[in-house]
Order: sequence, then structure tokens, then C-alpha cells
Amino acid sequence: MSDLTTNYLGLKLKNPIIVGASNLVQNLDHIKKIQDAGAAAIVYKSLFEEQIELEKLQLSEELNQYNDRHAEMISLFPDIEHAGPTEHLHNLRKVVESVNIPVIASLNCLNNETWVEYARLIEQTGINAIELNFYAIPGDFKKEEKSIVTEQFDIIAEVTKNVKIPVSVKLSPYYTNILNIIQQMYFAGVEGFVVFNRLFQPDIDLDSMEHHFPYHLSNQEDNRQPLRYIGLLYGEIHGSLCANTGIFTGRDVIKMILAGADCVQVVSTVYKHGFEQVTNMLNEISGWMDEKGFDAIPQFQGKLAKKNLKDPFAYKRAQYVDILMKSEEIFKHYPLP
Repeated sequence: MSDLTTNYLGLKLKNPIIVGASNLVQNLDHIKKIQDAGAAAIVYKSLFEEQIELEKLQLSEELNQYNDRHAEMISLFPDIEHAGPTEHLHNLRKVVESVNIPVIASLNCLNNETWVEYARLIEQTGINAIELNFYAIPGDFKKEEKSIVTEQFDIIAEVTKNVKIPVSVKLSPYYTNILNIIQQMYFAGVEGFVVFNRLFQPDIDLDSMEHHFPYHLSNQEDNRQPLRYIGLLYGEIHGSLCANTGIFTGRDVIKMILAGADCVQVVSTVYKHGFEQVTNMLNEISGWMDEKGFDAIPQFQGKLAKKNLKDPFAYKRAQYVDILMKSEEIFKHYPLP
């Protein structure tokens, strides 16, 4: 029988499939089904500082909405403060105590000092690792691009200095040179990288003429971008590599491992096909390994990474030139009406 064990962030995982941060992992019944389906680990839904700040503002407004009308009654009401991250931490601790697989916490903050404060609190719940959910949406024309990256490195330095558990980062692909950024982050103390963060994008409702934010699940074609960069990173850094976005089947997982991934994170495929999809994917991986004569993942991990290929252009744009030279081939697959 195939050995599917792999290592990620120094954690020994029974297989390479992690269920990523989402609403799926907020419900204990769902989490137990995810574990029963065979997932090797889960990433608990992100603690977002901006959500806590919004809840604090809403609470303050509700408590003070009648102050001006009934000033004489203010002293009758006790001072109430928002619990902050307490509820999130309580739920996270319950998850850790309820499962037998590693639990990774996801964290996204607005202020540098809050990253450290919340990371310390999260560590106390007993989780196995922390995933820093990094992204930056430019909103200030005067803010230089370098300052955004510098701020992220400062956060990494402070968090890794203040916690003892492994720290990974989940990155967007929108850096000028993501390879250099990842290499620098590894030297700064990051032990693993999740490529890539799937960001929600706004849309416009033409009937109401208002913005709305539809929940768009990923598509299978979306996995080609992480595939490219996993293939470029493998063997060039010593940190763990986790592929994310557009991974729907066991064959998708195999492709990522061939490119060099240690593991993958899945969400959309579970939403679309149910918890049993994890089991199906694991069976598909085992079947392929048996067919190809592989007993364990290290035997084929990184086999098709750039570092192990004779073709230097497999992961570069020059391959696109080759496709253009064969442009007539596309009509065999997609004939015009």
C-alpha cells in the first residue's frame, strides 16, 4: 500500500491534503467529517482584526445611540466592552481539543503590534502552527511599494521572535519578484509558504447599480499559477511549499507534488463535492502511485520541478513562444463555427 506521509512546517502529515481556511472549519461537526474523510490537517478560519474592529464599532454605536436623549440614564447602564478575539480563541481551542490531526491557525491583522499580540494568544490555544495571511490592496497613491514589503518583513521578524511554533505565510502572486520575496522571507524566519492566496474581487450589480461581493469558488484552471511557482521554488529554498487554489482532484495534487509541493490546501472542491471528496482524492493518489510503481511521495516529489528538468523553458514565458509558433493547432481542439 502506498505511503502518503509528507512533512510540512516540521509536522508529519499522514497525507498531503489540508483543508484550508473557510467556513467549513468553523463547525465542529464539519471538522469531524473532514477528519473522518482523511484530511491530514486543517487551517482554522482567519482571525481578521478588521472584523473585530468593526464589531467593536457596532457595539459602541448600539450602546450609545440613546445617550443624548436620555443623558440622565447613562449611569444606569454598566460599561460593556467588546470581547475582541476571545470568542475566536475559545472556538479555536475547542477545535484543537476535538481532533487528532494538526490544526493551523490563520491570522490577518491591520497593525504591526496586533500581529504579535494575536499570534501570542493563538499560540496558547495549543495549535500546531500559524499561517500569516498576507495581502495588500493599494489604496494610497503616495505609499511606496517598498514600504508595503518592508512592513511585512517587520511583522515576520516580530512574530517569529515571539512565538515558538512554526510560522508560514500565505501570499498573493502580486509581487514584482515573488521568488525573491519568498527567499527573503525564508531567511527572515518563515518556515513555509502557501501559494497563492485567493482574493475576493468586487463586482457590480447592473440592476441595483451597487457593488457586491459574490462568493466565487476557484476553478480547476486556477491551479496553473501555483503549479508554475512551486516548480520554480522547489530545491531553491529549504522551506515547506504548499500549493493552494484550483486543486479539485487527486490528479491535481499529484501534479503539485511532481512540481515540488509538500502538500496542498483545498476548499472549493469540498464545497462543490462534499467531505467525501477528500477520500476520493486520496484514493486517486494511491491508485496513481501504485500504477507508476511509487511506494512513497519523496520518490516523485519535485521530479518535474525546474531544478530537475533539462528543458530550461518549461516554467518560463519562452514556452509561450513555442505555443504561438503552433498557433494553428488550437483550431483542431476548438474549431470555429
